[in-house]
Amino acid sequence: MIHGTWEPAPAARWEDAFLAGNGRHGALVHGDPEDDRVTVTHHTLVRPDGGSADTAPPRLAARLPALQDALLAGDATAAETFTDGRPLRWVQPFHPGFRTRVRRTPGTPALPVRRSVDFTTGVVTGVCGERRSEVFVSRADDVIAQYVTAPGPSVEVDLDHRLPGAPADLAIGRGVTTARRETVLTLRARYPDGPLGYTGLTLLVTDTGRTTVTASGVRIEGAGRLLMLTRVRRHEGRIDPEEDAEALRALAAGGGADPAAVHARLLARHAALHGAAYRRVALDLGADEAERALPGSELLRRPRSPALLERLFAAGRYHLLSSSGMLPPRLPGLWTGDWDTAWSGAFTTNANLNLQTASAVAADLPEVTEAHAALVEGQVAGWRENARAIFGARGIVVPSHTDGTTGHTYHFSREYPLHLWTAGADWLLKPLVDHEEATGRRSARTSALLAELAAFYEDFLTRTGPDGRIAIVPSYSPENRPTGGSWGAVNATMDIAAARHALHAAADRAPAADAARLRGLADRLPPYRVNDDGALAEWAWPGLGDRYEHRHLSHLYPVWPLDEIDPYDTPVLARAARRALELRGSENDSAHGHLHHGLVAARLGDAARTEDALDRILTGDYFHASLMSAHYPARDVYNADAAHALPALLIEALLRSTPGRLVLLPAPPARCPAGRITGLRTRFGARVDLSWSPGAYRAVLRPDRDADIEVRSPAGTTRLVLRKGEENVIRS
Repeated sequence: MIHGTWEPAPAARWEDAFLAGNGRHGALVHGDPEDDRVTVTHHTLVRPDGGSADTAPPRLAARLPALQDALLAGDATAAETFTDGRPLRWVQPFHPGFRTRVRRTPGTPALPVRRSVDFTTGVVTGVCGERRSEVFVSRADDVIAQYVTAPGPSVEVDLDHRLPGAPADLAIGRGVTTARRETVLTLRARYPDGPLGYTGLTLLVTDTGRTTVTASGVRIEGAGRLLMLTRVRRHEGRIDPEEDAEALRALAAGGGADPAAVHARLLARHAALHGAAYRRVALDLGADEAERALPGSELLRRPRSPALLERLFAAGRYHLLSSSGMLPPRLPGLWTGDWDTAWSGAFTTNANLNLQTASAVAADLPEVTEAHAALVEGQVAGWRENARAIFGARGIVVPSHTDGTTGHTYHFSREYPLHLWTAGADWLLKPLVDHEEATGRRSARTSALLAELAAFYEDFLTRTGPDGRIAIVPSYSPENRPTGGSWGAVNATMDIAAARHALHAAADRAPAADAARLRGLADRLPPYRVNDDGALAEWAWPGLGDRYEHRHLSHLYPVWPLDEIDPYDTPVLARAARRALELRGSENDSAHGHLHHGLVAARLGDAARTEDALDRILTGDYFHASLMSAHYPARDVYNADAAHALPALLIEALLRSTPGRLVLLPAPPARCPAGRITGLRTRFGARVDLSWSPGAYRAVLRPDRDADIEVRSPAGTTRLVLRKGEENVIRS
């Protein structure tokens, strides 16, 4: 089994529940035939924080010149008081909505259970004797569908809000309406602090049997098949759920009140969309069939197994696709079973979101890129206000942390002065530029955003250092601080790289006069600095030293995701970047730190460090039985970073592309001596199937436009002219 996983027992913990999603609704499926629980989530479910609704960024622009003067004059701690005095305020926390429950009458004989998830269809299945339950979240119809055959002589069905961490004063209302073999269950919830709330509805359709209303739901006796269609909606004030109920009835119409027919029709519509996206790329490492057949929890105990890597690659693509739709994945993807979600279950844009979506272009998941673009477009108004309020500038500035409802910067503190970070917009726009390169089509929306970002830099980059070059001040390297300085400093390497990239990207799309001005500004940015250890320094400013023991690798931004430093065009800086990678510690063993380390190593052609990053993740007990990951070793803190970023690391190690270059096997991990990966997408407009074995490789390129590229492989360097529609084969 490559394209799925299974377990021989129900999930005892919500973290081990199998996952389904359509980028809007999510489902955590426990697979327990006695108490069949499906936890319902939705990207919009964030709890009001109970404080002021004002999320405005700090209005500090009038104080900015004085701060810049102080930092340039050598006052290393000047930025520590550059706030409006507010305490640290977290963004609104993501939370689960409720769970649907189908409980059998006690006393049913215990039978073996097998639960599984099919990545190609997105169907989670639980089987126990004759009873079978299938759950999927439709990409076509935006509904959670659960179909149960042979549910038992008597079952009780209800919607249960009593999830871990749920507020005791969450106001709850319930409703049940029945007509023939259709029942609508309603759960209304209102947050403790204000009029906001959410409503969940489940339409229950049975083939036969008798339905009676209970205190919390309904009891069904004698049914052979059940179909449950569930949605949840966040809203302000009270709503009439009848409109939503009618929409669910419309989905069930046309099946002749036959749950099997309705289920088959909805599944076919969903699978056509989900399956087409999931199947575009596949990895085969030639694993042993006996190991491929193992349950995921057993496979996780074999970290050297190629079958484990195959399954985690497949699971990563499945979970990334399933959590991307109206928004890209949050820190926990689209799923949580607990109201107390770490770091508010938000979007962290200074590494985590960026790493999770890193495979979107190469792994041919434009659905993820579109979800990413949706987050960007929904935040832009707040980004503009950040630029005006904090920096007195035109253009856009991205917050490091957002719940998805506003783009305002309001989560920061003295130790984490995230409001000083200016590189975020470039990092969030880079995947949209990569997507354009892959498709050969430029987007007006991306061009407009790059122009706004360039306008910010024109207004902000007005100060100079002793050498006459621009000084980026204040400057911040997430989430680190220099020796000899404080959290807010001057000329963080990431800020330099982001400004340079953004200005050149905007210039490439601008009229000639504007392009020349923007390139001229980029040329005045300071060069990178190599420190006394021979490493690319994190701050290119005298007196600021490196603090190596840190989970972030922000100063290696010019290597990954940018293409500014590489072993081919900038070998001296590449050696310095490689030295910086050697010196970097892992701090608290955050999964994103290890994956980030591996991505940079792959770009630098360092196969040993790529292998080491993989080994740390695979041996560190980061994965739950669901194959969703944790933030820390020993499965501590549910978090999607490792699960979603692992496919990106493998792809970067096996194939790298830029608009003018293809690199085959730049840093193949030792644990992958042979294999085949198909359907990879390049930034010069071709798809590639690559197979390799010790001393041999074969790449098949299928371009969808003409291109003249450089090809680098273990055999050497050559040039290749591609013609649209003509297949090209490169082999050793």
